[in-house]
Amino acid sequence: MSATDTPPPGMHDWQEQHLRRYLQSGGTEGHFFDFGPINAEGYQPICLIKHVGRKTGRTLILPLIYGMAKGEIVIVASKGGAPAHPAWYLNIAAASEVEVQVATQAFRATWREPSGAERQRIWDQMVAIYPPYAEYQESTDRLIPLVLMKPVSAIPVFKEADLDR
Repeated sequence: MSATDTPPPGMHDWQEQHLRRYLQSGGTEGHFFDFGPINAEGYQPICLIKHVGRKTGRTLILPLIYGMAKGEIVIVASKGGAPAHPAWYLNIAAASEVEVQVATQAFRATWREPSGAERQRIWDQMVAIYPPYAEYQESTDRLIPLVLMKPVSAIPVFKEADLDR
């Protein structure tokens, strides 16, 4: 990232730098990120999601902590416990598919939101992976969405050129 680049709205410099490293390496670097300097949570698994802005039509790629539940990739629309859903969640909610990359493998995926006991089980699993999610939920009145993505076909890994900035 050059000195004149600024991260997209809602993205911190460290997230932008991490995203670029993940993209430039084809996923050989960046699959795990050390949150130790940020919040003492240590290394977390990171996937990339590629989605289209529902208002702008721009292609966006975002690094997010993920877990796995019965073959589905799980991401949490926490936005740090903010009162509104993150833009990426609203963008994929407007689409039937999403693209996701885990390390060096990328997929086109369908997505869904779990409910009831399944949601609670997966929520507990994600809080075990990243405990701040529990604090985020306590700090907001909205139910933080869980998104489960089921890979349906392999695609090429994401490239820095895929970013529409």
